[in-house]
Amino acid sequence: MTPSGSYRQYLDPSVLSKIDALELRARLVVEGYITGAHRSPYRGLSIEFADHRSYTPGDDVRHIDWKVYGRTDKFYVKEYEQQTNLNCVVLVDQSESMRFASDGAAMSKLAYSACAGAALGYLSIQQHDAVGLGLFDSSLRAFVKPSSHPGHWRVLVDELDAACRGGGDERTSIKGVLFDLAERLGRRSMVVIMSDLFDEADDVLRGIQQLRYHNHEVIVCHVWDPAELRFPFVGPTEFRGLEGAGRLMTQPQGIRSRYLEEVDRFVTRLRRGCRKMQTDYVVYDTSTPLDVTLSAYLANRSLRIRQRSSRVLGGG
Repeated sequence: MTPSGSYRQYLDPSVLSKIDALELRARLVVEGYITGAHRSPYRGLSIEFADHRSYTPGDDVRHIDWKVYGRTDKFYVKEYEQQTNLNCVVLVDQSESMRFASDGAAMSKLAYSACAGAALGYLSIQQHDAVGLGLFDSSLRAFVKPSSHPGHWRVLVDELDAACRGGGDERTSIKGVLFDLAERLGRRSMVVIMSDLFDEADDVLRGIQQLRYHNHEVIVCHVWDPAELRFPFVGPTEFRGLEGAGRLMTQPQGIRSRYLEEVDRFVTRLRRGCRKMQTDYVVYDTSTPLDVTLSAYLANRSLRIRQRSSRVLGGG
C-alpha cells in the first residue's frame, strides 16, 4: 500500500496517464483511495438493507433500528435483502466520442472510464462481490458475466485494455444496449454506466427504465472532458464532430453561451429523469482525481440505502 502522505499522486489523471499498464493504474487508485480514507470505516457492500419489520422475541437486538424506535416508540428490526455477494456490472461506452481528449487533458473519456471501471472491479472483488463487464457502442460488443473469483479481475482488465487500444463504432445507441443487458442479467444487479451519453436523452432514459423494470439498480456516470463542460476555446476554431457529425469552422465566442445552455438542458433532463426512476446520476470530469469517482460510487449506494430507510422513518 502507498504511504499515506503520497497516496494522492496516484489518483491524479495526469499521473495515471503516464502509467501504461491499466492493471497497475487501477491497483494504485484503489490502494491510494483506501489509504486516503483510512480515518473512515472501510465497509463492504455485499449486505444490502431492504426494509424494516416489527421486532419479535428472539430477534438479534443488534439489528434493532434505534432511530425508528426514537420516532415511533416501537421496536423495528432491519432486514437485509441478501447475505451473499453483490452482483455488479460495469458498463463502459467505447464509441468514437469516448476517445476524445482536449488539448492538455491527461486522459480520454474512455481511458478515464476504463481506469475507474477497473478500480471498481478490483475494489469489489477484494470485498468478495461479483463483478461483470459490458462494452458497447451501437450495440453490446462484449459481455463478461459477473464473478467474484480473484482471477476474474484480470479478465475484466484485459477486456478494458483491448477496448482502449482498439476502435469503436462511430455511434452510441444506449437504449438498445440497455434493453439487451436487461435480458442478459439473471439475478438482481447493480449496473454502473460509464458513458458520455451521446444519444437522445429520452432514449437514454427509456433504456434505464428497462433496467429498473427488471428491478436492477443503476448508477449513471456521465463522463465529460473538461473542455466539453467549460468550452474554453478562443479565436477561429474548426470543430470536428464525433460520431459522424461533420466539421464546423466558427468563432467560439459567438456560440459559447448557446452551447453551455444546451449542455445544461441535456444534463438537467437526464438528472430529472433519473431521479424519477430512483437512479443515481453523477457528472464526471476527466480532470477529477479518481478518489472522487470511487467516493461517488460508494456514496450513491449508501444514499439509496438511506432513502429506503427514510421511507420507513417518515411513515412512522
